[in-house]
Amino acid sequence: MMSTNSRLQRLRRGLADKNVDAFFVSQPENRCYLSGFDGSAGYLLITQEKAVLATDFRYLEQADRQAPGYEVFRITNKIAEWFPKLIGDLNIRKLGFEAENITFALHQQMKDALDKQVKTGLVPLHSLVESLRTVKEPGEMERIKKAAAIGDAAYEHVKDIIKPGVTERQVAWEIEKCLREGGSQAVPFEIIVTAGPNAALPHARPSGRIIQAGEPIVIDMGARFDGYASDLTRTICLGKPDDKFKKVYGIVLEAQLAAISAIVEGMSGHEADNIARTVIGKAGYGETFGHGLGHGIGLATHEAPRLGPASADILTQGMVFTVEPGIYLPGWGGVRIEDLTTIKNGKLEVVSQAHKEKYD
Repeated sequence: MMSTNSRLQRLRRGLADKNVDAFFVSQPENRCYLSGFDGSAGYLLITQEKAVLATDFRYLEQADRQAPGYEVFRITNKIAEWFPKLIGDLNIRKLGFEAENITFALHQQMKDALDKQVKTGLVPLHSLVESLRTVKEPGEMERIKKAAAIGDAAYEHVKDIIKPGVTERQVAWEIEKCLREGGSQAVPFEIIVTAGPNAALPHARPSGRIIQAGEPIVIDMGARFDGYASDLTRTICLGKPDDKFKKVYGIVLEAQLAAISAIVEGMSGHEADNIARTVIGKAGYGETFGHGLGHGIGLATHEAPRLGPASADILTQGMVFTVEPGIYLPGWGGVRIEDLTTIKNGKLEVVSQAHKEKYD
């Protein structure tokens, strides 16, 4: 993983602004971002002077290797035993924690442990590390582009071999095999392959339904390279598409291309979403586009910024996010076209390069 020193410095400035003495990090992607440690269990304790990685016996050696700038602290499954010792004599009066990630049960255990032994108050903090992660460093961008290239190659392979008579599940498995053989780590999300009426469900799981000629087929897939994810959606039709398919597909493609062309640095997530939503709305399908235009991607498959009707996120240089309008018609199917993009030199640059069909 990349150097974490600058990330810790930025975080510590944020802690000072929040007037807290330390920060307890529990969210896995945030833990990895700040330390480089990608084990499945552990916590970070960050103060202005110290950085501690708390994990159990399984990951002690891994923690030493991946997070050399951190003091490694061994924990057990009984938080009452180790949590007060972790805080120790650090004179922490206000301990920030990740409000969106800590469960009520864990919060109660932390509070009970602290109340009995030390005078430390718990302070909920919101999206402190997530806000740092929105702008990608050059090394992060390289990893995302590699993940996108793996996804592009897998899609091109499957697009050329898919035939009527196979099931959604068979196609999804073929994609996953291509992704793994192409260099992807475990896929970042379950691959979506839906055809015909199933394609009207934006996030349906692949089924045993047999794919037929002439119907919409939505393929939504992603790769992961060195921890960083990609996301790509294409809609295709095997054989000769009918007029309805060509009309719906054309509207979605027009909406996506309009957004890609018009999104610029400084625009809000709401303004970006409205570009594509206006195209779909004017075509009479406004009510069928029920999700936001896009989402950020990086260590997590869905992160800031958000592009949607209620998003006030400001799009800035170095952000990476999807542009994925869609139309979904119950009983018929759906069309979604998604590319991975980034803000560069004030404008939108498309990262994914997989072929997009044009059905005239």
